[in-house]
Amino acid sequence: MYRKTVLDNGVRVISERLGHFRSISLGIWVGAGSRDEVPDENGISHFIEHMIFKGTRSRTSLDIAKELDAIGGLSNAFTGTEYTCFHSRVLDKHFRPLAGILSDIFLHSTFDLQEMNRERQVILQEISSLEDTPDEHIHVLFNQFFFMNHPIGMPVLGTPQTVSAVKKEAILDYIKRFHTPERVVVAAAGNLDHEALVECFRPFFEDLQAEEIRQTRSAPEIHAGVLSHYKKLEQVHVCLGGKAPHLSGDQRFAAAILSTILGGNMSSRLFQEIREKRGLAYSVYTFLMPYMDTGMLGIYLATEAREVNRAVQVINREIRKVKAGEITDSDLAATREYLIGSIFLGAESTDARMTRLAKNEYVFGRYIPFDEVVQELERVRVDEVVAIAGEIFETGRVSLATLGPFEKGDLDISCLDFDGES
Repeated sequence: MYRKTVLDNGVRVISERLGHFRSISLGIWVGAGSRDEVPDENGISHFIEHMIFKGTRSRTSLDIAKELDAIGGLSNAFTGTEYTCFHSRVLDKHFRPLAGILSDIFLHSTFDLQEMNRERQVILQEISSLEDTPDEHIHVLFNQFFFMNHPIGMPVLGTPQTVSAVKKEAILDYIKRFHTPERVVVAAAGNLDHEALVECFRPFFEDLQAEEIRQTRSAPEIHAGVLSHYKKLEQVHVCLGGKAPHLSGDQRFAAAILSTILGGNMSSRLFQEIREKRGLAYSVYTFLMPYMDTGMLGIYLATEAREVNRAVQVINREIRKVKAGEITDSDLAATREYLIGSIFLGAESTDARMTRLAKNEYVFGRYIPFDEVVQELERVRVDEVVAIAGEIFETGRVSLATLGPFEKGDLDISCLDFDGES
């Protein structure tokens, strides 16, 4: 059963009771992430995520760790482009102490300077680790290129320069601007009572004050073209993509089906054509990245430098086939069933249910029943998938980025022409 309560100051408390579970997943969410940063403070949301467990007015970092361990809490946090979340999962009997700990670290963290300097080094190592992992780094490079000159394209981790420059005053100012009541959602899923949840969090959050100046976002424009980042690697890592529907866009279900047909599973066209039939790549897949006001459908693969053009030509050919309408009703039915299965299998986790609650609250302001999602998927027709493919992979509106021993001039530019026959 889904319930929602809005405190007087605008903080939202939402829950889904799952009486057959013994656990509860609890998250304190903020509707702010890396896209809300200015370039000089890039990475500050992620820095706060790291620091939030490092001590409060009444608890040291060791106290926090011991108290969470004592209740068997599986605690973590993550920063995204549009959200930050501090969450934990415990047995239902430990719900109240967990609520107290999470509220304390969210509201009363001290951001001790010594702890900040230690954690700064950890984050710098995290950035270095990502840059040493080309199959992850290519996504950062592609995102920066695709959303050029817009905060949504900035790396969530920040850069070595911006992270090195973060000061306590900047963190406190950012929290004042963005950790405001209308952006905060407390979400919980599992064996819980909603009224108890509200009464548990009300004393902590009812005095949270709103910022006088409301922060706004600007919608990004996409940047089409080719970026090559030369680096001595064994393979060339490639990302290719175009603009896709946003989180609440009418075509989002058709885009999900398109992404799956192209590269979402082992029977997908790109997996079969690139890996199974030609052995051009070990890893090839699509990724759909929807945001509040824009989106991206991308394709990733890694291959030898001499095979880049051949692999991208295969991608081009398969996209042209879809744009030409080469999708059968059985293709659509199988893909739809795969997505529906993924939705329901994922729902068997309280963490997943809690996350779904919060994201639907931010995007739609309400609970979205699973049956509603299934109905929307079942309404998608072949012509809609063909139409969205034409919009996303429009010649002149597609970006491609490479990372590895490959120069921009090595690319056969005809691979980015998606018009004409397949």
